[in-house]
Amino acid sequence: MSSMTSQVRIALRNCGVIDPENIKDYIATDGYDALAKALFTMTPDEVVETVKKSGLRGRGGAGFPTGVKWETARRSESDIKYVLCNADEGDPGAFMDRSVLEGDPHCVLEAMAICGYAIGANQGVIYVRAEYPLAVKRLQIAIEQASELGLLGDNILGSGFSFNLKLYFGAGAFVCGEETSLMNSVQGGRGEPRLKPPFPAVKGLWDKPTNINNVETYANVAQIIRRGWEWFRQFGTEKSPGTKVFALAGKVNNVGLVEVPMGTPLRTIVEDIGGGIRNNKKFKAAQTGGPSGGCIPAEHLDTPIEYESLIGLGSMMGSGGMIVLDEDDCMVGISKFYLTFTAEESCGKCTPCRIGNMRLLEILDRITEGNGEEKDLDVLENLGNTIKDTALCGLGQSSPNPIISTLRYFRKEYEEHIFNKRCPAGSCSKLIGYKILPEKCTGCTVCARNCPVSCISGERKQVHVIDQERCTKCGVCFSKCPFKAIIRG
Repeated sequence: MSSMTSQVRIALRNCGVIDPENIKDYIATDGYDALAKALFTMTPDEVVETVKKSGLRGRGGAGFPTGVKWETARRSESDIKYVLCNADEGDPGAFMDRSVLEGDPHCVLEAMAICGYAIGANQGVIYVRAEYPLAVKRLQIAIEQASELGLLGDNILGSGFSFNLKLYFGAGAFVCGEETSLMNSVQGGRGEPRLKPPFPAVKGLWDKPTNINNVETYANVAQIIRRGWEWFRQFGTEKSPGTKVFALAGKVNNVGLVEVPMGTPLRTIVEDIGGGIRNNKKFKAAQTGGPSGGCIPAEHLDTPIEYESLIGLGSMMGSGGMIVLDEDDCMVGISKFYLTFTAEESCGKCTPCRIGNMRLLEILDRITEGNGEEKDLDVLENLGNTIKDTALCGLGQSSPNPIISTLRYFRKEYEEHIFNKRCPAGSCSKLIGYKILPEKCTGCTVCARNCPVSCISGERKQVHVIDQERCTKCGVCFSKCPFKAIIRG
């Protein structure tokens, strides 16, 4: 099966196909047909029921049923309601929402208007990262063009329904991807979460009922309304219908965005679409879910990618980041990388996240520097689970996932760091060294000529020696030696 036939484009159907700055291109691909269908042939309850029957789940990470959210917001009594779009995509290596906004902004506007009709809201807000200037520009153009054609604004298409949209720019705080933090930011407050319930669908933006979905979730809505929920459910699995967009990155030959039916095996994504591991290295793990996710090892390469199976493996779908790791990646170092990010991005409101993650990070620092102790393994596990159980929001509750999953599948790597003061992957600089094997060294001088600190000595055609005190462990000699006479360990 080729990489093309493995993919199904729903959320990305127009990206790279239409001119995103020309609304006529979107209309030519049946754009706004779903909005017209909803306004003139369906009641708000029928729209909600269609989304419910489709089984569409939130693509922002938690996987909550979208139709249930809409139904709750519709049933909430209020004079004012809001439709909110979470376009605050902050995961390292993730650019799914960005690509939709840059390549097909009208599919989000149309879906938000449909949602507004369904729940009884006349006002929408798109919370988009200011670091996405092209997405911001194209959203502004799209809103202006749709308003000029009467597809947004007052009395849309003469239906009597009005819906207006405005943009709000985020300043790059990762925690603002959490829905209550995002709403606090829109209201001019600090990006800090609040306790739930009440949920946003009951008490959200300015204490009014608010439906919030992310960009990719909305990108599916118009197709569901236009083609029917039965059409949507033909893709994916019973519990996870439809497709999912992933930002495939890391040690694969083909990096970029992929959109596959839910339930597609991880192997298909890595080996078929991704083209396998670069430089003929061995697949070691796939890190899914961004900083909040876990690592899936090689023995689970045939796992179907859907919400429940990933959670069962100690990872999560997340917004769709997928980083492929090979044999040269240190799993302790990977955990440290992601925890460094989440610790820095913590809003600091709750103690488990603010202090607990820093304690975890201190332990990982010690382990990667060769100062780890046996008791650290139990502390990492116990403290990590405590943070998961007690943190206030999703950022803190999921931040220990990379540690807990790597301890589960790669515990021996942690033990090598602690007991043998050795990094098996040769990635932790303070735990590695380089040595020239006399029986293989030909005295070609390649290593000495490429050493950036000139710590390798020896005459031509004579065995060379590395001065360990001056060696910075950069690895240049190891990679340049044509005779594989230098070992790392």
